[in-house]
Amino acid sequence: MNDSPGWASPGSAPSDGKEKAIPRPSDPQDGSGPTGQWSPEQPPPGQWSPPSNPGSGPGTRPPTPGWGGGPQQQGWAGPPAAAKPGVIPLRPLSLGEILDGSVSALRAHWRTALGFSLTVSVITQIAVILMQRYLLPEPTSIDPNATGAEALRQTADSARSTLISLAPASLLSMIATLFTASVVTVIISRSVLGRPTTLADSWAEARPRVLPLLGLTVLVAVIMAAIMTVGIGPGLLLGSEAGAALAFLGFAAACVVMLWLNVSFALAAPALMLERQSIVAALRRSAKLVRGAWWRTFGILALTYLLTFLLTFLVSIPFTAIAVIADGTEVSDLFGGTAPSVGWPFLIVTGIGEVIVSTLIYPFVAGVMALLYVDQRIRREALDLDLARAAGLPGYGDNTPRS
Repeated sequence: MNDSPGWASPGSAPSDGKEKAIPRPSDPQDGSGPTGQWSPEQPPPGQWSPPSNPGSGPGTRPPTPGWGGGPQQQGWAGPPAAAKPGVIPLRPLSLGEILDGSVSALRAHWRTALGFSLTVSVITQIAVILMQRYLLPEPTSIDPNATGAEALRQTADSARSTLISLAPASLLSMIATLFTASVVTVIISRSVLGRPTTLADSWAEARPRVLPLLGLTVLVAVIMAAIMTVGIGPGLLLGSEAGAALAFLGFAAACVVMLWLNVSFALAAPALMLERQSIVAALRRSAKLVRGAWWRTFGILALTYLLTFLLTFLVSIPFTAIAVIADGTEVSDLFGGTAPSVGWPFLIVTGIGEVIVSTLIYPFVAGVMALLYVDQRIRREALDLDLARAAGLPGYGDNTPRS
């Protein structure tokens, strides 16, 4: 056990159906677990009045609220509250606690997290603007009256042109997300323990894992591209109306498979960062942690991306309107995708909006992923006990036995 990312060795993790033997800090330990949770001295007989007659008999105590108004002694109102050395309580987390924990960590370390995210976003957006202005080709024109094989060919050409136009910006965004996620994951790992961190410390821990994280991201992207190619390739090769129908069915099937894999691999990046896993081992680790909780993981990720979409939408609308007014761009040209017709004012104003959105979204999503990973390990592997030891909480010493 150490206080750096990778809190517990995954090799002994009881993730294979042995969760029921895991003790919890709030469970009675029969004198062998953490001290200070359950009193070893039980009340002697004859010292407590029955609930129906409070206040009578020798040695009674004044009635206190709780459990129907009957008398109770402090410490007998239920399990003690979970320890909270940092931004989350050390117990299985709810959806609200995961989202709030990410925000709380960013608020507590805003200079480190948001400052780094702002720097990365500004550099990325400058590169994107320069590519939009000088490198990207004009969109492929489509004849609305085309039918049959010609319409399919034009659709394929348009899709290819769109992918070529989006690829550089997507690649830069992916790299920016990767750098931000690496640093924010380290910040979250320290925030869970209630420990401060600086940008220099966070980057020193994250830097050795950046290249493996890049490899993980590229591998997942290649897997998704291969699945989509297998799905729509046969239909596109036929080049007929039947081929178009087959391509649509293949596209739908590929989307289902990609969604399932994306959720299954959602915790691979935190596992790679915090457990020092290899790329393939991190993918397996994520699938293992998500197994049995796929729908819950999907729901949390769906809500997270919905919130980021709403934030992007709310910020983009005013900046796009200002950009159109400042540049004198026609709205029809804007929605028609004629990117070369826009000028510097449009690109700069919309770029500022993108920087604001990216600065907030990159660390928030990375924080949710890291806390979702922590939550799954708490649920499956009693990571809360190791985190309590690392945080130096009383009653969780190194000599405390574990199952």
